[in-house]
Amino acid sequence: MGCPGGTALSFLLVFVPVYLHGAWSQEAGPAGQRKPFFERLRRLEEQFRRFQEVTLTHLQAVARNYNLSYSIDARFQSLAQESQALALAVNQSQATVQGDLGHLKTWIRKTQRRSRKVDSRLLALGAALRERTQQLTRERKEQAAQREALSSLALDMRALQDTLAHLTGVVQSQGARLDALKEWLPVACPGTTDPARPGLPSQSSLELQGIRQVLRPSPEPLGPPRDFAGRLQGTREPPGPGGQRAWRPESLGEICNVGPALVFPNTSTENVVFLSPGFLSGLRALSVCSWVRTASGHLGTLLSYATAENDNKLVLHGRDSLAPGSIHFVIGDPAFRELPLQPLLDGQWHHVCVIWTSLLGRYWLHVDRRLVATGSRFREGYEIPPGGSLVLGQEQDIVGGGFDGSEAFVGSMAGLAIWDRVLVPGEVSHLATGKEVPPGAILTLANAASIGGFVRRVNCTCLELCP
Repeated sequence: MGCPGGTALSFLLVFVPVYLHGAWSQEAGPAGQRKPFFERLRRLEEQFRRFQEVTLTHLQAVARNYNLSYSIDARFQSLAQESQALALAVNQSQATVQGDLGHLKTWIRKTQRRSRKVDSRLLALGAALRERTQQLTRERKEQAAQREALSSLALDMRALQDTLAHLTGVVQSQGARLDALKEWLPVACPGTTDPARPGLPSQSSLELQGIRQVLRPSPEPLGPPRDFAGRLQGTREPPGPGGQRAWRPESLGEICNVGPALVFPNTSTENVVFLSPGFLSGLRALSVCSWVRTASGHLGTLLSYATAENDNKLVLHGRDSLAPGSIHFVIGDPAFRELPLQPLLDGQWHHVCVIWTSLLGRYWLHVDRRLVATGSRFREGYEIPPGGSLVLGQEQDIVGGGFDGSEAFVGSMAGLAIWDRVLVPGEVSHLATGKEVPPGAILTLANAASIGGFVRRVNCTCLELCP
C-alpha cells in the first residue's frame, strides 16, 4: 500500500511545470489578456499555498502516524520480550514447584513408611506386653504353687524333726538296755566273748548303723540330660523377657588371630561398611559372632540387612529410646526380641554371638562364652530371603541408604563372621577364646566390599593391640 503524501507530491511536481508553461505562452499574447492571467495566477498561487498547507498538514499527520506505528512496533517488541521472559520465569517456577512436589512426595512416602513401621512396632510391643502379662500371671501361679510346696516341705521337716527326736529317745533307751546286758552277760554266761571286742559288731552297733543310714541324706543323682541352651530337658524357660540370665564378668586371657578390625570413630552417616555378596540363599538358621568394643554410651547398629520388600529383614541395633545396654534383635520387621548387652558399655572388648533357628523359633545370646539370654517361638518357620543389602555400622531405611546418625555404631569390631547354621556351645567357646574358627562361615570381614566415611580397617596380631 503506497503513501498518500508521496502521491500528492508527485502530482504537484507534474502540475506546476505544466501550469508555468501555459502562463509563459499567454505572456506572448495581447496585453488585454494579461490582467485575467495575473488574476488567475494569483488565485492559482493561493490555491497552491493552500494546497501546500494541506499537503504539509497531511505530511505531518503521516509523520505522526509513522512515529506512532514505530512506537507501537517498539512496544510490541518490548511486549514480546517481556512475554518471553515471563514464559521463561513461569517454566522455571514450574520446574521448581515440580521439584518441591517431588521432594514433598518422597518425604510423605518416607513418613508413611516410618509411620507404618511405628504402628507395626507398637502392635508388636502390645503383643509382647500381653505375652509378658501372661508370663507374669503364670509366674504368680508358679510362685503360689512353690509357696504351697514350701509350706508342705516345712510340715515335712517338722515331722522329720519329731521323728528324729523320737529316734533319739529310742537310741538312748537302747543304750541303757545295752549297758544292762553288758552287766548281766558275764554273770549269766561266764565264757562268752566280750561283745565290745573289735571285729564283732554288737546288736546295738548294728542298730546305730541302721539309724545313721536312715538319717544320712541320699547322694545327689546325676543331673538329667540338658539341651543346647544348657537347660534341663522338659523344664520351662527361665522367667523374664527373653529368658535373660545374670551375667558375671570373666577374663578370657590373651586372644590372638582374630583377623582384621574395623574402627567406627563417630556417628557420621557416611561411616558404613557393605558386605558383598550378601546372602546368596534363604536362611532358616543363623549365627552372627563378633568381637565388639563400644566407645559411646549406646550400642548403635551392629548389623542391618534390607531387601526391597522390607528394610529390616535382619537388624541388630540399639536406640536411644531403649534401656542402656539393650539391643533389638529384629527378623522380618516388626518381629523382634530385646536382648541384654549391658557388659558392652564398659568400653572393653567382648565376644558376642547371636544364634537363631526357625525350628521352634529358638534363639540364644552368648556374651564372653556365657549364655545370657534364650527363648523360643521367635519367627518360627521363617526364612530370611536372599538378594538384599548387608551393612555394618548403620541401620537402613531403604536398600543401601536412608542412614541416621542417631542409629550409628561408634566403636570397633573384630573377627566378625556369619554362619547359616546353629553353632553349638563348644564352637562358641573355642571362637571366644581364639582357639579355632568353626568351619562353614558364609560371610566374614574379608567380604567388606566397600568401606565408607571415616571407617578404618586395621590389622592387629592380638585383640589387646586393636584400637
